[in-house]
Amino acid sequence: QVHLVESGGGLVQAGGSLRLSCTASGNISSIKAMIWYRQAPGLQRELVAGILNDGRTDYADSVKGRFTISRDNAKNTVYLLMNSLKPEDTAVYYCNAVSARVGVDYWGQGTQVTVSS
Repeated sequence: QVHLVESGGGLVQAGGSLRLSCTASGNISSIKAMIWYRQAPGLQRELVAGILNDGRTDYADSVKGRFTISRDNAKNTVYLLMNSLKPEDTAVYYCNAVSARVGVDYWGQGTQVTVSS
């Protein structure tokens, strides 16, 4: 079992920045990838950025060049640095840990990000 706790959300003006954190505990050795998703009201949850154990990263086209995913293995924490925020980035952001076990993943409780225009 893996437990994820997100933090760092809040209210920011357009053009501003926020850094989200996701700290994992439990059987973290089973995790092969960490992913940030977001879900805006009335919309489906979408992948924002992901990072594999080997450090490779990937981003949704909508956030490329603005968001950066990184991790601190010593702190069991993954970060999402969000720059040049836009009102359309407003959503609940969720951290997801993908297990090496097929079909197993874990979710955090989510953190609200609101970008005002």
